[in-house]
Amino acid sequence: MLMRTDPFRDLDRLTQQILGTAARPAVMPMDAWREDNRFVVEFDLPGVDADSLDLDVERDTVTVRAERPALDETQEMVAAERPRGLFSRQLFLGENLDADKIEAHYDAGVLRLTIPFAEKAKPRKIEISSGHSERKAVSA
Repeated sequence: MLMRTDPFRDLDRLTQQILGTAARPAVMPMDAWREDNRFVVEFDLPGVDADSLDLDVERDTVTVRAERPALDETQEMVAAERPRGLFSRQLFLGENLDADKIEAHYDAGVLRLTIPFAEKAKPRKIEISSGHSERKAVSA
């Protein structure tokens, strides 16, 4: 059984949930990296039901919303440290990413977004013409 020994612990936990700390931010934590010709973002959302997830794209902004249900008020809680309620986070995508082709997958409490690079951002060959009839390609 867990026991409370510090009368200020609940106040500290409430402050951490509202303001967040480096160890446990109030927003949904994420990792992001480049992988081949795509950008990958993973959000940690343990205890969140997949039906409560919402992903919106408007112009070059992706908004992720999730909800972890409130605790049952009829239960006497001994410890309530996990943040509850609605979480929201926005990602601002650069012109080099294709917001129209975002893929999302949720498994084991992790939401994974895969965002491909736009065709115009990928390296391509440009033909160079000269006064001579032959042409040659140069990498851009």
